[in-house]
Amino acid sequence: MTTPTLSRRGATAPSSPIRRLTPYADAAKARGIHVHHLNIGQPDLHTVSPMRAAYARFDDEVIAYSPSEGYLYYRQALAGSYNGLGHDAGGAPIDPSQILVTVGGSEALLFTIAAACDPGDEILVAEPYYTNYAGFAHMLGVRVTPVSTHASEDFAIPVERVRAAITPRTRAFIVPSPGNPTGMVLSADELRALGQVCVDADIFFVVDEVYREFVYPEPPVPSDMPLPPSPSVLAIPELAQHAVMIDSVSKRYSACGARVGCLVTRNREFYLACLKFAQARLSPPTVDQFAAAAALATPVPEMRAMIESYRERRDLIVAGLNQIPGVRCPNPTGAFYLVTDLPVADAEDFCIFMLRDFDHEGETVMMAPAEGFYATPGMGRNQVRLAYVLGPDKLARCLVILRAGLDAYARKQAAAT
Repeated sequence: MTTPTLSRRGATAPSSPIRRLTPYADAAKARGIHVHHLNIGQPDLHTVSPMRAAYARFDDEVIAYSPSEGYLYYRQALAGSYNGLGHDAGGAPIDPSQILVTVGGSEALLFTIAAACDPGDEILVAEPYYTNYAGFAHMLGVRVTPVSTHASEDFAIPVERVRAAITPRTRAFIVPSPGNPTGMVLSADELRALGQVCVDADIFFVVDEVYREFVYPEPPVPSDMPLPPSPSVLAIPELAQHAVMIDSVSKRYSACGARVGCLVTRNREFYLACLKFAQARLSPPTVDQFAAAAALATPVPEMRAMIESYRERRDLIVAGLNQIPGVRCPNPTGAFYLVTDLPVADAEDFCIFMLRDFDHEGETVMMAPAEGFYATPGMGRNQVRLAYVLGPDKLARCLVILRAGLDAYARKQAAAT
């Protein structure tokens, strides 16, 4: 019996390093092993209270389509929020007509790449990068060109390295700040310098700012004061026609299942192209927009408590990792991820070992092999990405399990030689 042939695009689609090992985790759970998930950024903190309250009071008798660009009341609330953060410094206040509400930040990225690139064009990404950038590019027939960064350089993005990577087919440079997977935060000067490279080359500068509030300044800001967010590309006047900002409610409000994001740009032609894509899918989520608008009013103490919880978790896991022989972990300054070196030759094989062949007192840890966050072959092969989204007690337990797992893996490797 014959079967229809898949497209080349479908047959060659990259698998996600975040979820690729899920069958091993499911099998471990079926054996009665408790799996601690550090592979994915699913926080255990409660969704913010204004958002939960909004869901409870939503009582429309018909859950109707929203406008394709999103409800005006939500876009007005977003514009007010962005302008309150100083984004109006980019030449003029952000206007609701410059905000396109999307089905999560993922759709905002997909629309952005589609509007910037034709099949065969290229996007630049700083590696290690958020792996779905490559997935979305593949869906659209767009090539990913990496700009390598290194833990030994604190994952800084050298301007000259970016400039050298630009070709006649380059259409955009996409960078997250704060970063996933590195936790790197770009300063305003770094954003300006990287953006100027894009202006000089006449390509789009796309900054993924979904972790904007999750920054850990030193010295810490007093607990009764709001934290200054990470710098935004929207606040740099000279980048106005080249800048696209990506945003999302998922992580900021601990609401990953609320699929609401947006893209913001002052480039009208670019906005209208993305709006056509949005009209083709009709509507972003109606109820989630209602809740996301309420989330913008989350009290400062509640947001600060969430951010300080992540700071505590970061401090615990970075210190613990660096106490394990052979492990080298930089200190991230934002988001809630890190990339760490392990004393193994093949981190994916080690991650599989942890799920398939190992447990410590009935528990194990699932991690994301970092090689899938790089486009350059061989890079990240001895690294994993960890999301410090579990509470301190669980993270401390994960460190014990990881150390025991590394010891057991080393014994296995020695026995095989």
